[in-house]
Amino acid sequence: MPKKIVIIGAGIGGLTAGNLLAGKGHRVTLFEAHTSPGGYTAGFRRKGYYFESGTLSFESSDTVFKVMRKLGLKDRIPFVRQPIAIKSDRMDAVCRSFSDLKSLSYDAYPEDKAALDRYFFVVDKMVVSMMGMMKPKSALDILRFPCRLLNFMRLYKKYKRVNITEFTARYFDPDSDLYRIFKDMGYPDMSAAILPGAYLSFLEDYWTVKSGMQSWADILAKNFEILGGELRLNSRVEKIVTAGGRAKGVVSGGKEFSADAVISASDYKKTFCELLDDRSVVPQEWLEKIEKNKVSEGIFTVYLGLNLSTEELKKSMRAPHVSFRDEQPGADIHDSEDGEYFEKSSIMLYSPSLHDPELAPKGKSSLMIQAVVPFRWLNNWGGGDRKEYNRLKEKVKKTLIAKAEKVIPGLTDHIDFEDAATPLTYERYTGNTDGATSAWSWNPANRFYKNILSINIKTPVENLLIGSCWSAQIGGVPSAILAAVKCAKRIG
Repeated sequence: MPKKIVIIGAGIGGLTAGNLLAGKGHRVTLFEAHTSPGGYTAGFRRKGYYFESGTLSFESSDTVFKVMRKLGLKDRIPFVRQPIAIKSDRMDAVCRSFSDLKSLSYDAYPEDKAALDRYFFVVDKMVVSMMGMMKPKSALDILRFPCRLLNFMRLYKKYKRVNITEFTARYFDPDSDLYRIFKDMGYPDMSAAILPGAYLSFLEDYWTVKSGMQSWADILAKNFEILGGELRLNSRVEKIVTAGGRAKGVVSGGKEFSADAVISASDYKKTFCELLDDRSVVPQEWLEKIEKNKVSEGIFTVYLGLNLSTEELKKSMRAPHVSFRDEQPGADIHDSEDGEYFEKSSIMLYSPSLHDPELAPKGKSSLMIQAVVPFRWLNNWGGGDRKEYNRLKEKVKKTLIAKAEKVIPGLTDHIDFEDAATPLTYERYTGNTDGATSAWSWNPANRFYKNILSINIKTPVENLLIGSCWSAQIGGVPSAILAAVKCAKRIG
């Protein structure tokens, strides 16, 4: 029997859940606060230049492609591999595999061969263990799987409470380049247990959408409406309505919309701490846990339109995505009072137009420069003083452009358009607390969920489900899609 379903948020999780449920014949209404769908998986144009709003890439392609294929949309979305160029004073190569990274490291730092040997001896075992957990391809693989599972669990338990900074310090001098390079291979202070997954994803299973992430969101949104779903853009949900401990619907634009189930495909903290009409339906200890748990780090992004052809830009970047390892001593992601942090931090560069020249005006190219940001840096970007906020934003923008010029010589002479976004910008447009880029903190000391690999859609409120990347400790596009699948399965 068809049910009335309300979904809050038209990000990749909400759109996927909407498609799955509308495809089953349910009456689904999807509310999105902004004028276009996508959430963190979206993009925008300025003066003809296309930029990503948030997500640049995703991993676990088997999971993503399987669901898109189930929706009949896989062949309509131009997924492409996302190769990574790694650049530093001593490194400059495009890495398409874990073995590429190893070779690059040994070639760049021959004097540190002994330390690299010790590091990769352990990491290799972790990577092989992770690869053994992948889908069996033969009868022999099936027979070997129990042993591989035991080996994986042994290594996972050994390192799950060790963060990547602590792990890296076991093999490299904290004052060395290699220490600074390898401790940043993933989210700050993430669990070392997921390091092999990060390497395999980042180097061997990293994907994006050639025509931009917004085109993916648009295809999902259009298909949702074809299936009979109602997409309400520019419609912020003000309250989740409860009765008897159950979710009964939402309020948007002052009007109540009843539902048999509500899926929150939006920020977890705001769902429970701001949207619930009656917080007493949630145990107090649960609310306290939600309020105190940390979220993943925010990011600062510079958006540049360049009067530089894609061919010329590629000569400098070599790949659409560049990891420029420029971190200097003293760059501490935990020091929110360091006014010179960005002068010392590393940066990432990304050019959507290197995948598709149509994402920039003819003969020109688009470029994004990004740096991870300390939590609520400098009194959360000026403590509410707009003038100070703009001063800090302009200062950081100029700093990152100067850093990027080390990768793209003469960059400042080719700027046709420029803008920037702080974590506060991301929070305003996506709703994610403090501009979190990937839901909860990846640091094992800050776990919200007991199992960092699980997908958790259930909540203490009956008929209220989580259908976004916030269902998982480490977030990401695959987690959002898996949450959507679980929500659709639970609703029936």
